[in-house]
Amino acid sequence: MTNSTNGGSGAAAGLVNLKSLSHKELAELIESLGQPSFRTKQVEDWIWNKNVSSLDEMTNLPKTLREALAAKVSVGGVEEVARQVSSDGSRKYLLRYPDGVTVECVGMPTKNRLAVCASTQAGCAMGCAFCATGAAGLTRSLTSAEIYEQVMHVRDDFNTRVTSVVLMGQGEPFMNYDATLGALRKLNNPDGGGIGARHLTVSTCGVIPNIIRFAKEPEQFTLAVSLHSAVQSTRNALMPGVKKYSLVNLYNTMGEYVNKTGRRPTYEYALIGGVNDTGEELNALCDFCKGTLAHVNLIQLNEVSGSKFKPSTPQRAQDFVQRLARVGVEATIRNSRGSDIDAACGQLRQRMAGK
Repeated sequence: MTNSTNGGSGAAAGLVNLKSLSHKELAELIESLGQPSFRTKQVEDWIWNKNVSSLDEMTNLPKTLREALAAKVSVGGVEEVARQVSSDGSRKYLLRYPDGVTVECVGMPTKNRLAVCASTQAGCAMGCAFCATGAAGLTRSLTSAEIYEQVMHVRDDFNTRVTSVVLMGQGEPFMNYDATLGALRKLNNPDGGGIGARHLTVSTCGVIPNIIRFAKEPEQFTLAVSLHSAVQSTRNALMPGVKKYSLVNLYNTMGEYVNKTGRRPTYEYALIGGVNDTGEELNALCDFCKGTLAHVNLIQLNEVSGSKFKPSTPQRAQDFVQRLARVGVEATIRNSRGSDIDAACGQLRQRMAGK
């Protein structure tokens, strides 16, 4: 399903985006229009559950109310610019918001489940050396509603309920903390996405102050940290955006996170041939993880056109799993999805920009 931008901010400058209003603000607007309070719940159902892109679709509202709202608010919505479908059933989307900014998201079906990978920023300022998104820089952060809309777009296209979400697409979620948390709460809300907190995952490069902040949130959201090397010099070269957050401080912070939450974090580790898959790197990773509550998710690097980095071998990935197991750390190799399409974050956006 491709949502139009009918009523979006790009077409109706000066109008307030309905999805930017809090429950209280919407209730006040409805009251100011002389409407009963139950209309607030009806409007919220249309925008957060039914994901409509036009006030005209809100058929249980009186026409007079829809007209009154149209003078004050827009619905926003996203336009599907491109979609790629993989032979494994994954679908990658390039979506455009009313102001022309584009982002990517992915739907990954498995039997009776549907996982969505969504973006928290358009582009990224972290500059990770192996990432197609980082090469383009940051355009802007997304609102909580814009993050949420990606998930709903995938849901509607598959016509099935989303069972898990990872905020692991474009951008650094913890450099857009408030919007990220707002989106997680809307996705968790029974009147929104209705997805269990433990099935909602945030992936950060390791922005330590906001890891500490995240540990204090009441919900049981899941945390993943992009580690990619436990050798400081290698990590600095691969992930310059988090140079100021040393591995020693990250190690201590993750210990505090586990003590505070009792939840097991995941370390993401994209295996890059000859860079972070050496014996020295494996030893360092084992030292970093042993004796802690942690899971290591080994990722087969997606090849990016023009990149000097190449994926490690499947055998080397198995070596990592076995060595980590010997020090009591569970590791899995992420099942690579969408390898026959522009699977890496930022690839589809770059390709379309080139056109």
